[in-house]
Amino acid sequence: LTGVGITGIGTAIMHDANHGAFSPKKSINNFIGHILEVIGGYAATWKIQHNVLHHTYTNVTGLDEDIDSIKFLRFSPNQPRPWYHRYQYVYAWFFYMLMTLFWMTAKDYLQVLRYKQHGLLKKQKVSLKQAMFTISLFKVFYYGYMIVLPLLFSGMAWYWVVAGFFVMHFTSGFLLACIFQPSHVMSTSEFSLPVMIDNERRMEDTWAVHEVVNTTDYAPRSRVLSWFIGGLNYQIEHHLFSGICHVHYRKLAPIVRNRAMAFNIPYHVQPTFILALWEHAKMLKQLGAIGNK
Repeated sequence: LTGVGITGIGTAIMHDANHGAFSPKKSINNFIGHILEVIGGYAATWKIQHNVLHHTYTNVTGLDEDIDSIKFLRFSPNQPRPWYHRYQYVYAWFFYMLMTLFWMTAKDYLQVLRYKQHGLLKKQKVSLKQAMFTISLFKVFYYGYMIVLPLLFSGMAWYWVVAGFFVMHFTSGFLLACIFQPSHVMSTSEFSLPVMIDNERRMEDTWAVHEVVNTTDYAPRSRVLSWFIGGLNYQIEHHLFSGICHVHYRKLAPIVRNRAMAFNIPYHVQPTFILALWEHAKMLKQLGAIGNK
């Protein structure tokens, strides 16, 4: 239940707030956005990975960290394909379960070091020293109330407390991966790369077209699912209008779809969440079977 709660907080509250879409007031968005630290993350690195890299360079290998994952997983036809990727459609779900556990332990530290090298921390108005201190402070707070306090006061054996902590993260990691992956790692996505135009590396499509052709909506009729995951089943609308609160995506979707069709731009929708997840699994198998583009 706690893992499900973390998922709902992350998708329906924190996500909007750190996009500046939870409230018209910047101060409220900043305050609510820091709920990410309460559940073990760090808002500054999340904004860089998600708002800056993922939303600007969706599905672009080497730039979108959402698809540049661990070497055991291949999320793009532009990535290398070792022999073991042929089985990733089977074992990927296990790694999905580890997602938030890795996030709450090592990911934030590794990211700030990497973002410092690329000058991305400056845009969040934070220094490396400040970031490392803040991450460490909130990790102590997080592990204090999630593990230490239950060990001291719950009256339960230590192994049940630790087991509960792991099950919580297995649940939240699996759910979050299943929510986000069918939005981009799909057979309909183009996974285009920059090309040389006028002696500069540029994308052939405009940013908005690139976002639409590399994104998939799913379960547009499920209001319960849309409520729980903060409208992220309307991923196309979210990528085009990330500064708009998710409660408006349902009405935006028909407008976006009609305009895309008018300009012969593919608009991808899976009718249900289960079908979207099935298509994602088929894409994992396909990526494990074929070589680079």
